[in-house]
Amino acid sequence: MLQTLKLMINLRRGLVTAVSYATAAVALMSGVSLMAAELTSADEVRARLKQANAGIPINNITRSQLKGFWEAELPGGQILYVTEDGENFIVGDLFQITDTRFVNLAEEGRNVKRKALMSSIDESEMVVYAPAKSETRATITVFTDIDCGFCRKLHQEIPELNRMGIAVRYLAYPRAGVPSDSYDKIVSAWCADDPKKALTEAKAGIAIEQRTCVNSVARQFRLGGDMGVTGTPALVYESGELQAGYMPAAQLAIVLGLAP
Repeated sequence: MLQTLKLMINLRRGLVTAVSYATAAVALMSGVSLMAAELTSADEVRARLKQANAGIPINNITRSQLKGFWEAELPGGQILYVTEDGENFIVGDLFQITDTRFVNLAEEGRNVKRKALMSSIDESEMVVYAPAKSETRATITVFTDIDCGFCRKLHQEIPELNRMGIAVRYLAYPRAGVPSDSYDKIVSAWCADDPKKALTEAKAGIAIEQRTCVNSVARQFRLGGDMGVTGTPALVYESGELQAGYMPAAQLAIVLGLAP
């Protein structure tokens, strides 16, 4: 009885093996790969990611400098490095190793995009505090909020920044979103007869007249999100580099390559 049972098991194993070999042979003869198909276009990469998560917000997809990977850019500049077979992805920044340093290639790409985005908004839509044009040595663009403590601290240093030849251009970034009390406050400053005076007063804690008008505050808020801004103050240098948070005027001048 036991010998009969063993014989039946062996026969079944042999049958499974035979079927497996037959399947492989048919696949090879028909030219069908048993491995996952390679993704050969940006549309295929997008479709593969959307298949797994239909709501994933993808801005752009390109071939990566990292061999065997695609790059899927999300809002704010985050990068997914997707394998060519579409089976895996890595989240993070790609660095290049040179003879003297590490180069963040992902951040360099974000700088280029931020610089292009910045050129999409006219300076007339900003609130600008600047020295005379002939005395301007550098320009920073700051996403700001009325009630942010460090935004107020930076604003107090504008006279010193201007004295050192640094122009400060403000874009609105109401941290509570749109709509919100923060949004209403900053719109009132942008719509004032004298936006510079109103913004200075508001940042000093002085209640300003509530105003509304045709304005680009909501668009500026979205622009900040596209650039990777998540809080205030957020400084964007002329190179497109993003710096999150407050920095004292003297230190900022050094970063900008200006003598204090």
